[in-house]
Amino acid sequence: MSAKHRGIEASLEAFLEMMAAERGAAANTLDAYRRDLDDYCNAIADAGKSLRSVATDDIRAYLYGLKTRGFAASTSARRLSAVRQLHRFLCSEGKRKDDPAAILEGPRQAPKLPKILSVSEVEQLLDAAKAMLDAAGSDPSASLHAARNACLLELLYATGLRVSELVSLPKSAARRKEPLILVRGKGGRERLVPLSEPARRAMRLYRDLLETADPKAAAGAWLFPADSKSGHLSRQLFARDLKTLAGGAGIAAARVSPHVLRHAFASHLLQNGADLRIVQELLGHADISTTQIYTHVLDERMKAMVRDLHPLNDE
Repeated sequence: MSAKHRGIEASLEAFLEMMAAERGAAANTLDAYRRDLDDYCNAIADAGKSLRSVATDDIRAYLYGLKTRGFAASTSARRLSAVRQLHRFLCSEGKRKDDPAAILEGPRQAPKLPKILSVSEVEQLLDAAKAMLDAAGSDPSASLHAARNACLLELLYATGLRVSELVSLPKSAARRKEPLILVRGKGGRERLVPLSEPARRAMRLYRDLLETADPKAAAGAWLFPADSKSGHLSRQLFARDLKTLAGGAGIAAARVSPHVLRHAFASHLLQNGADLRIVQELLGHADISTTQIYTHVLDERMKAMVRDLHPLNDE
């Protein structure tokens, strides 16, 4: 590795350490920053530049290169955001006096509405999970697997947790007498999330089956233990099982993911009159602007209110 490459790598490591220490960035967030910034840093090094010498036009050329490589506008915008934060950090640390990324604008993107499922489609998923549990009969392994899927699905739709928060819930979440669970979210922020009674029943059934089928795993620290590096169920395995449930419910697998269920949780609450600030707290969003992707739901609700309640609206 050349001295130039070593210098870039050292600056990138310092930036990632700052993101972890000062902003509490989670491991998944840090991995995403590293992937995006590795690509950027490799590109400027290949062009004979360093983080100290790269200019605004060089960054423009990098962004144009992303477009010619076929990357979506959303990917380019995300990478530009990471590049901006890196150069802002270098300026704050005195590594540069100017910020070459400050004046750059990201590619324009059409507003994307979150993918959601209807209430009836969520009910179809829940029914498919229950049917799978009934079909398992007296097979301990099949019953445990089906009960875990049903529990995960009920919990996800009842709470709107991020999938990483869901699969890493501690065993203590099943022991609370109150209909609440304590969730540790992004940046180490904690929040209390209410639990529905169907979710609590599904959790009790799953844990009872786990304690009978695998007492050693049940004694561990996690609500959803698994033979994995983390010790708990992986996001990927749950996402795969969820697509299997979608097939059983007659819903296209491409339309269903843990994040889609999180969107459904938020959208259905808003449709039924929940306050946006409350939904923000339940989702664990640090900034209300993140929750505002659901304003299309509020727009429709407000239109309906004016149509139905305004005294001079005759149509």
